[in-house]
Amino acid sequence: MSTTLDAVRSPVLAPARSLKTAADRMKALARAELTLLGRNKSALFTVLVLPSLMSYAMYSAVQGLDLKQTGLSVGTVVLPGALGYVLLFAVYSPLVGVYVVRREELVLKRLRTGELRDLEILAGAALPSALIALAQSALLAVACSVLLHVPMPGSAWLAVVGLALGAPMMAALAAATSAITKSAEGAQIAVMPMMMLSMAGSGMVVPLDVMPDKLATVCEMLPLTPAVELIRSGWTGGAGVGDVLRELLVMVVWTLIAVLVVRKRFRWEPRR
Repeated sequence: MSTTLDAVRSPVLAPARSLKTAADRMKALARAELTLLGRNKSALFTVLVLPSLMSYAMYSAVQGLDLKQTGLSVGTVVLPGALGYVLLFAVYSPLVGVYVVRREELVLKRLRTGELRDLEILAGAALPSALIALAQSALLAVACSVLLHVPMPGSAWLAVVGLALGAPMMAALAAATSAITKSAEGAQIAVMPMMMLSMAGSGMVVPLDVMPDKLATVCEMLPLTPAVELIRSGWTGGAGVGDVLRELLVMVVWTLIAVLVVRKRFRWEPRR
């Protein structure tokens, strides 16, 4: 507990270093969180290694799919799925643990007594995960493109939008999940429903084009589905204006739902 408090306190709470702007305050908190992440070997493995391992494991499964009628290749299935794993394992899963642990160790309560506002605390804690996810996504995209012979994206802006909106959406969902999680141990279980649903139904392993129509319609409403579909459309260029607007709407709705849950249910002190 003392280690966590010291790491966060020194750049953020020291009265001699008044941080005047929101950007300065979030930068200080993000730097402290990045330091703590570097000391947590299991979290580093989850964030930096697990997305690549899951993508490699997914490759064999995708090879067994019949993609002839979909216009997709193994590469255009694996690459968006790999970036989906980044959003799950580098943003959503670790952030649930971060918010819960910081709450239970009274770090969030102490931060609220300083200059930081509530939104700055949540955003500052999420900033390292989001930046790592974006950097890792770029590396995985290049690696998949080279190894799986995926051509250059025809509509790269769609992939950028999918990642740029997907990361804050997953961070907001992580904060919402932490609001109903009682302990750090419980956080490992609390993330499972989102992760299992996303891996099974968000088009990461099995594209929606392969699913039955009714099942695909349901899966389109899952939080991670629009991010994966926008990323895939960035490479295939197959999305129409209506499809893009629908996917953006789904992401915005899930983000707003998460924000409302956080506003109503998020706790800044340990749950009793």
